[in-house]
Amino acid sequence: MAKRRSSYYEDYWPRYETTRPIDVEDGIKAKSRRGKFVENWWAGRWIAALKPLMDSARLSRGRSYARRGQVIDINVAPGRVRSRVQGSRATPYKVEIELRPLSDAQWERVLDALAGQALFAAQLLNGEMPQEVEQVFLDVDVPLFPRSKGDLVTDCSCPDWANPCKHIAAVYYLLGERFDEDPFLLFRLRGRDREAIVADLRRRRAAPAVEEVAQAGAPPAGAAGDETAPGGPGLEAAVDDYWALGAGAGDLAFEVALPEVEMALLKRLGLPTFGLDADMLRAQLGRVYDGVALRAIEVAFAESAEE
Repeated sequence: MAKRRSSYYEDYWPRYETTRPIDVEDGIKAKSRRGKFVENWWAGRWIAALKPLMDSARLSRGRSYARRGQVIDINVAPGRVRSRVQGSRATPYKVEIELRPLSDAQWERVLDALAGQALFAAQLLNGEMPQEVEQVFLDVDVPLFPRSKGDLVTDCSCPDWANPCKHIAAVYYLLGERFDEDPFLLFRLRGRDREAIVADLRRRRAAPAVEEVAQAGAPPAGAAGDETAPGGPGLEAAVDDYWALGAGAGDLAFEVALPEVEMALLKRLGLPTFGLDADMLRAQLGRVYDGVALRAIEVAFAESAEE
């Protein structure tokens, strides 16, 4: 039988005697009750980054704490997470997790790379996290997720000798769930919020078009004193042909496919809270969305075949 590989902390730190925590009435309970803790790949990568940094027993206890609702609150700011976790003592323990924010120069490299790929930029502008976004970060030598023990600085006021301890692990797991719902929260922890990223991407995507118009010697559409689109008639002159297809319409190419991110809008906004079971509602809506998407593709390809 192959010997199970242990982590650095499992080999170094002595076993910590487990104690029963004091129940919390209004603690933050994980949505996951058993099995897989998060759903999306980016949240899974966040959880996976913790596993080599602590022993399996404390990791398991931290997961249980997260599901029991022992975490009282979580406050996320650029580069830092502060939380309180109720343990076996009357006073909750104070937990801090620090992940160094990316520098302005690093963010510039990342945003330039993202803006250079139209699909990635469109997905991010739509509130979705592209599957390959981590590779974009790696290609410009900027880490998105923690890669080593030195990337994370953690602290807890509990008496455990190990760091990270189970209280830190509980907060870390719940952060994964929050990243699951809002991928831009991970970017915020790295130093940029959604509004700043979206604004930067829009500016970068618009810059080539503005430059092209400027080189052609015409003002950009919408500029002061410009009442018509470059090279086109005014609205009044085009009313009769407004709905007609132009000469270049035949050259347009469209891709009809299932969305790369399932239920993206629902994951972005979160499930409604009007009394229904969350898991049941998610499953029902998932079936509806899948059915609508498949039917839309059938209709689109049927019409294409008739033409």
